[in-house]
Amino acid sequence: MSTSIRSETLPLLALDDYQLAATRYHAERPQAQLLIAGATGVPQGFYRRFAEHAASRGFNTMTLDYRGIGQSRPDSLRGFEMEYLDWAHLDLAAAVDQHRHAERPLFMIGHSFGGHAFGLLPNHDQVAGFYTFGTGAGWHGWIPKAEQIRVLAMWRVIGPLMTRYKGYLAWSKLGMGEDLPLGVYRQWKRWCRFPRYFFDDPQMPGLAERFAQVSTPMVAFNSLDDLWAPPASRDAFMAAYVNAPYQARTLDSQAEGLGTIGHMGYFRPAAQRLWDETLDWFEQLRIEQRAA
Repeated sequence: MSTSIRSETLPLLALDDYQLAATRYHAERPQAQLLIAGATGVPQGFYRRFAEHAASRGFNTMTLDYRGIGQSRPDSLRGFEMEYLDWAHLDLAAAVDQHRHAERPLFMIGHSFGGHAFGLLPNHDQVAGFYTFGTGAGWHGWIPKAEQIRVLAMWRVIGPLMTRYKGYLAWSKLGMGEDLPLGVYRQWKRWCRFPRYFFDDPQMPGLAERFAQVSTPMVAFNSLDDLWAPPASRDAFMAAYVNAPYQARTLDSQAEGLGTIGHMGYFRPAAQRLWDETLDWFEQLRIEQRAA
């Protein structure tokens, strides 16, 4: 990978004018634009190596911190009001608008929540191809029994106590990611009660119809050792993209010599082979769409 990738931190105004922080990684000879839609509670810096690698292969790449996370966090999360889906409706949607280019196709990478967010974008039709890692429905019933105990303890014991005391979910204290605004915690907890996540929530009508409007080619990639989003969980969620050309890919990371992937390893340097497969898929799409 090239070590001379130029990057810059830039302001990004969400659709409601909330000030976000984003980073652009410049390709020397750009052939396409790439936007990375990160996971819940994961700051944009986690995706830096992937973004640099993509830029070295000709993709002008943008990462961002959603509101309340990383460099887009307010001075205090106590009293900070937001809806979980603001990250899609307002933050990612603005990133699509800012990062698209009149002469180059825009592609998107998702990680976990990023796969949820794509179907919620008001401008998903501006994206020429979508590839998501570790996206699943979130319901504890999809995950292995031992992990269920940890997850249910967080939802039923640790989370309520912590949010009552702090006013937000101090997730960093558990070593699980960035602290989460209260609204994110409450909605995430609620949706994880349902086998098909927010599609099953009677308080969220119309979501299935919105996802059915998506026609962007997409791939959903999940590792067998991803405890939070195993293939069954992926299949339950991604079924909502009923009108999109769709491929499900399942990885046996041990059998393929990649070691442990889990829920986060897709973006660690040991998984660079997966990065190249993803970028190859985008490049093939670019060629096919240009020829059409």
